[in-house]
Amino acid sequence: MSQTNKGRHGILVDVTSPLISPPVSGPRSNGAVKKVLLLKPRGFCAGVVRAIDVVNIALDTFGAPIYVRKEIVHNRFVVNELAEKGAIFVDDIDDVPEGMRVIYSAHGVSPAVRARSKSRKLKVIDATCPLVTKVHVEAVKFARQGYSLVLIGHRDHDEIEGTLGEAPEVTQVVSTVEEVAALQVADPERVAYLTQTTLSLDEARDIIHALKAKFPSIVGPHTQDICYATENRQVAVKNVAHQADLVLVVGSNNSSNSNRLVEVSRNLSTNAFLIEDSGAIDPAWLADATTVAVTAGASAPEVLVAEVVAYLRGRGFSDVEEVEVMPENVRFGLPPEIVQAIRPVTA
Repeated sequence: MSQTNKGRHGILVDVTSPLISPPVSGPRSNGAVKKVLLLKPRGFCAGVVRAIDVVNIALDTFGAPIYVRKEIVHNRFVVNELAEKGAIFVDDIDDVPEGMRVIYSAHGVSPAVRARSKSRKLKVIDATCPLVTKVHVEAVKFARQGYSLVLIGHRDHDEIEGTLGEAPEVTQVVSTVEEVAALQVADPERVAYLTQTTLSLDEARDIIHALKAKFPSIVGPHTQDICYATENRQVAVKNVAHQADLVLVVGSNNSSNSNRLVEVSRNLSTNAFLIEDSGAIDPAWLADATTVAVTAGASAPEVLVAEVVAYLRGRGFSDVEEVEVMPENVRFGLPPEIVQAIRPVTA
């Protein structure tokens, strides 16, 4: 028997059955069956799952409070849920009492933050996404080899702050093609570029193209820095946007990869909106829509997607079809600080 619970906005959400169900027969008022295209992959990526697991395990193992520098991932629902369990989120490492335990967010930190943590005798658990760590390692490598480094990304993003800190003397950040023209480097023959992991593929491509035109000898990473989950979710939107009248992206406003999904859809001339949850949906958006595509950024939990689908069903979008563009089975191991802490418990 199916069990339903009321979601945070009074919407009945089926918690035992899958989101997909057969369409309800019978014509709609406009003569068309209203449809939801539920994109897959969507939602949590491996780095986000790992980061959230780290906080939960730390709370279970060490007890509250556990301090977390910045938002563990860029999603308010996730942050609020962890805060209710005893996680304390701080903006600055100096806000953590000396000697206490602190978790670095999935977006990574600069060497200066690590040094400050050590000087204050903090017990550090590093939840930095391994794909972000890869970019940090590349930055250090290029700097040691004498390259001027161009970091493609958004200056105000936590990830850029951390990567920039690896080699600030030789690194410049560019966010647009227009900014490339103003770049000045010590040696145009010794220039390298890296990218933020959550950029739009198209955005990064255009900036890289401009960099190669300005610095023909420029080098980049052996494999692209944009993470697999960011790419997969963008590809899914590109594959489905032309079939939809509207794309709804579940994610928080400060989530870079979620914002990029909206941009991808709009660049394909399909209107799209970023929504924190079902309560953010404007009914006017649905007035002329018969097909709505739904996806979620890499830090948005599935419970919020379920609420959005339930809301749309309540508005007559009863035919829900999951569209899997590509499989996604990536998993990351836990950081050693957590593995060592729980080993005696699990032995």
